[in-house]
Amino acid sequence: MKIYIAGKIAGDRRYRAKFREAAKAMEAAGHVVLNPATLLDGLTDGDYMRICMAMVDAADLAVFLPDYQESRGAMVEWAYCQRIGKDCAMYLDMTGGRTR
Repeated sequence: MKIYIAGKIAGDRRYRAKFREAAKAMEAAGHVVLNPATLLDGLTDGDYMRICMAMVDAADLAVFLPDYQESRGAMVEWAYCQRIGKDCAMYLDMTGGRTR
């Protein structure tokens, strides 16, 4: 399954590690992970959103990290998923409430 990870990036100094940990857990379960935290620095906010929305479209499932509600971008992704009927899950639900 192709899974997109959504969560807070802007203002979180630890975002790369947080997304990497989630991606590793999902990859270990045999999934292909679309991880926005691996995008290169230097693009505009609009560029990042367009790329992320394309990744959401390509994914079978969007998984939202616990802090997603603190992110304007992740909230846009959540609303978009709800609008188009994209399957969504909360990361903590997938891990039995545990984080790594």
